Amino acid sequence: MLAASLTGRTSFARPKSRTYPQQHIPFAYYCPQVNKTFFVYGGTTAHKGTDKQELLHMVSFFDHAAGRVPRPAVLLDKKTDDAHDNPTLMVDDVGYIWVFSPSHGTSRPSFVHRSKRPYAIDEFELIRETNFSYPQPWYLPGRGFLFLHTRYNAGKSFGANAIRCLFWMVSADGRQWGEPQPLAGIDMGDYQVSWRHGSRLGTAFDYHPGPVGLNARANIYYLETRDQGRSWQTVAGRQVKTPVVAPDSPALVYDSRAEGLLVYLKDLNFDAAGHPVILYLTARGYESGPKNDPRLWMTARWTGSRWEARPVTRSLNNYDHGSLYTEEDGTWRVIAPTEAGPQAYNPGGEMAMWVSRDQGLTWRKTKQLTRNSVRNHTYARRPVNAHPDLYAIWADGHGREPSESFLYFTNREGDHVWRLPPVMHGDSAKPEIIR
Repeated sequence: MLAASLTGRTSFARPKSRTYPQQHIPFAYYCPQVNKTFFVYGGTTAHKGTDKQELLHMVSFFDHAAGRVPRPAVLLDKKTDDAHDNPTLMVDDVGYIWVFSPSHGTSRPSFVHRSKRPYAIDEFELIRETNFSYPQPWYLPGRGFLFLHTRYNAGKSFGANAIRCLFWMVSADGRQWGEPQPLAGIDMGDYQVSWRHGSRLGTAFDYHPGPVGLNARANIYYLETRDQGRSWQTVAGRQVKTPVVAPDSPALVYDSRAEGLLVYLKDLNFDAAGHPVILYLTARGYESGPKNDPRLWMTARWTGSRWEARPVTRSLNNYDHGSLYTEEDGTWRVIAPTEAGPQAYNPGGEMAMWVSRDQGLTWRKTKQLTRNSVRNHTYARRPVNAHPDLYAIWADGHGREPSESFLYFTNREGDHVWRLPPVMHGDSAKPEIIR
């Protein structure tokens, strides 16, 4: 049993990569039953007398009725300063909060915790200690968990060069889990983004061609399951044998190598018709700086008969990260750091909201959410069941040096931006309006 700390000067400040990386999904979840958005992030502590900082897994929520946040709970000290160990969360049918705490590779353990009470963050219990990376846990209503994740050096399931490969596991109750099943391991491995649509789960993934590997990430593939991972199929319904190991798989959506471009996956969503839409960024190379411009934000939408790619806008860094919203009335939104920030050509910039009302054919920047910032903003994350009052949550940080960092959120219209309190003197506080 692990009790989460709610005492001391725990706050929402530092470190700068608290909502990183984009392969960790989801970070936040709105629960209409209690009118609260629960979220996790990476905090830090500096050990007394040293400069050493270690990653804390933090849990909190925004109470929409009260307009306040409680003092965040410290779930665990991950014993590393690597932000690739940042947590993700999921909420089950009963309201229990599940936190999946990964490791970057195999040198550290990973953990699964569950709240002791539904819709409460004051106490958690340890459910499982194991190893996984890049967690994407999904609870499918009435069916249980389907846990997408990455495993390093996965062995005989893939080729000898495979480093980071995609797997899934299932569990009816979160306590007893099946064995990891290989999903994809093309050449040197893959990254993925995923989302659910009812009881259907989709994943979009790239691959890392050798001998360069990660810095040559390429192509987009899409698979979905409607039966808790027992079978996987393309969006057109063609059954695909897993694991996917060939670059010319029938799951292929976009062949970026044919155009000499790299692909950086950002988000996956489903439009009003239930068709998947993939948000991604293309670049001419992996190095930062203007030589690899233009960096284009793109959407790939399944029309019902084919994949249709359309541009959104430009960016200055491959790691500018944002989220895609597809609303019931047909409106699409992208919230992302598309505008130049104080550390140009470094990850992030100034946050903006882009809107399309014709399924991505044309886009208009409706709001610039941050201006004249001291630090770059990036990694805007979309909550599950996003409430209009907390539509995206993100952090800032200096692009080239250690710095303070704060958490921010905006509403659906983008007419307000709030900053979560860097220091809390009571048990709860109101976020500060900064715009």
